Amino acid sequence: MTSLYEDQRTHVLGTHLDAGLLSPVRAGTPVEAAVGDRAWLQAMLDAEAGLARAQARCGTVPAQAAAAITAAARADLLDVRELALAARETANPVVGLVKAFTAVVAERSPQAAEYVHRGSTSQDVFDTGAMLVAQRALRLIVADLRAVADALAALAAAHRDTVMAGRTLALHAVPTTFGLKAAGWHALVLDAVERLERLTRGGLPVALGGAAGTLAGYLQYAGEGADPARVLDSLSAAFADETGLAVPVLPWHALRTPVADLGTALAHTTGALGKIAADVLVLTRTEIGEVAEPAVAGRGASSAMPHKRNPVLATLIRSAALQVPALATVLLQCLPTEDERSAGMWHAEWQPLREALRLTGGAAHTAVELARGLAVHPERMRVNLQATGGRLVSERVSAVLAPRMGRTAAKELLTQASVLASRTGLPLGDILAELPQLAGVLSREEVTALLDPAGYTGVAGPLVDRALTTAPERTRTPSP
Repeated sequence: MTSLYEDQRTHVLGTHLDAGLLSPVRAGTPVEAAVGDRAWLQAMLDAEAGLARAQARCGTVPAQAAAAITAAARADLLDVRELALAARETANPVVGLVKAFTAVVAERSPQAAEYVHRGSTSQDVFDTGAMLVAQRALRLIVADLRAVADALAALAAAHRDTVMAGRTLALHAVPTTFGLKAAGWHALVLDAVERLERLTRGGLPVALGGAAGTLAGYLQYAGEGADPARVLDSLSAAFADETGLAVPVLPWHALRTPVADLGTALAHTTGALGKIAADVLVLTRTEIGEVAEPAVAGRGASSAMPHKRNPVLATLIRSAALQVPALATVLLQCLPTEDERSAGMWHAEWQPLREALRLTGGAAHTAVELARGLAVHPERMRVNLQATGGRLVSERVSAVLAPRMGRTAAKELLTQASVLASRTGLPLGDILAELPQLAGVLSREEVTALLDPAGYTGVAGPLVDRALTTAPERTRTPSP
């Protein structure tokens, strides 16, 4: 008879250890598979295979051995859980991976097994695998961000002149347009695309340093009399070519800029998406009601209140935006490593980097649906523009009065009139019409015209035009 603990342990070992139950923003999205344990294992195997092929091109590994190693580099031939448990004994998953992978290769070609991981070190394989995982995830993220940008550009154009209340410090400020708000979201998303593409365009680097960053093992296997500079250049270039990554100037075992750069770019991306989510969460409030998430049957239901349809998409995006900067902080904290390989700092990067990638990917994928399906309610915007009885455009009246009665006097007059309108509940126009100071200075007709919110949106329209005119250059996919 088994104990409850044993039953639970058997169940855990037989299921996916992290199915995303506590991280719905990435559950079921494409990035989840791209950065999962199996994907990470495959990336490390791709690094091993790419290294063997690179060494074959440089003449230090037989071509047949490289081919056999490549053919065996399949994640489905290894047990991820066994490798994870073995990693507890070596503090990284590569040692167990090399052992298990060598055995797989040996079953097919005992001769080829001699060339697995030749001259290499765990960090070369893991860090190269990490960059492969990141590269593959970034492709998904950027594709989704481009779709978000397209949807936001359409919203900005459609609502170029849709007037709404601008809000500062949570209160009505002056009028703006929903088109300008959407153009701002659009600009943030393009900023994120540019940052992520800068990383991939500049090239996420292979890791090639050997035991302590000198490539001594690789040079030794190149044979007596091998020219060190030629070995460095040819092997680095071949490895980068085989993996699709870039050649770093120096081995970066203890120079963690590539990981830190990923963290900051991912934090910026989720922050940009989080701004959109935060605005949607405000504008979708019951008492505001200016936008609504796309309606999907059953989505947003409350467990207790039948009438509710919660803003699920924005909530998920915001949850990622709050987490990724903290994860990026961990990655940045790992920059001041000690010696030629850190004890603990390198290891501390792995999970935060993976989590930052999948949260960002989940947020970007969720934002596509939000941006494409966002319902905009201009009629609610018009109603809300009247909520302060004309006080929303008091700045305009003050500016018109300034040359007629002095700037200080005009501002004080509008301040007093606004306070009186707020206290009495009367429209600001009625208050101004009764002020003796304005007799002969401002007619009732002028007051009515000045208090029309649609007449005080500044250059919102041209700003939208400018943003959308410059967008095609920013959204153009760079040549490979």
